[in-house]
Amino acid sequence: MSVQRIEQNPRMSEASKAGNLVILAGQVADGDTVASQAQSIFDSIDALLEKAGTHKANILFANIYLTDINDFDELNKVWEGWVAADRGQTPSRATMQVVRLARPEWKVEVQVFATV
Repeated sequence: MSVQRIEQNPRMSEASKAGNLVILAGQVADGDTVASQAQSIFDSIDALLEKAGTHKANILFANIYLTDINDFDELNKVWEGWVAADRGQTPSRATMQVVRLARPEWKVEVQVFATV
């Protein structure tokens, strides 16, 4: 089985595709709020999934990392608008608080696993 690397750089690939499985690296974004960062992250996820030949309805699982669990409700407002819950396409998910992300200004990071 071959592996396709998407948006590869010397350190990592933003996505990897093998067979029908697509795994995205943790996505982060700049912005002043969790909501603005989350919206940018979800836009990036949409674009990466499209490059891999799939879409968010095929997301199986998401890991969401928050630097402050008190931002959970703010994140969920953006998440619920993005996942198309009204069409039964919500993936499994885990959300956890972490001490910090790679840059102190990042408040949220999202990693997803999807199928084609």
